[in-house]
Amino acid sequence: MNRIEATLLASGLRFAIVSTRWNHFIVDRLVEGAELAFVQHGGQTDNLDHFVAPGSYEVPLIARHLAESGQYDAVVCLGAVIKGDTDHYDFVAGGAANGILNTSLHTGVPVAFGVLTTDTVEQAMNRAGIKAGNKGGEAVLAMIETVNLLRQIARKHG
Repeated sequence: MNRIEATLLASGLRFAIVSTRWNHFIVDRLVEGAELAFVQHGGQTDNLDHFVAPGSYEVPLIARHLAESGQYDAVVCLGAVIKGDTDHYDFVAGGAANGILNTSLHTGVPVAFGVLTTDTVEQAMNRAGIKAGNKGGEAVLAMIETVNLLRQIARKHG
């Protein structure tokens, strides 16, 4: 069996980050983690553009326009939806997840779901770098690997 794996090298890659203004005290940490991961894996900050959307529900539309622009190898979506006492959480989190997935599938451009969906602010902070790593950085790593794997597939089957 031939095993094909991608590298975690971001050299020459161009990414867009779409983050939310809502819950910025958490999301700003995710963005910092995303930028750090990109640079630590050989990416140049000049090849990383950051777009700020009002909230997580708006992220998929912005991501779709960026993916369709042809300017980016991947789009990384970052936000934080924290459960409250109403159904609002379910609609926003579900809408963001479905929209981000559909964007990737319809455009063929890798799009990362780096939107935290947590019960509490503490859980969100932990996932933004306090205890459980930084999910923004993890989203970038997933996109570096995905882009490089898609390129290998294209070379093998292109």
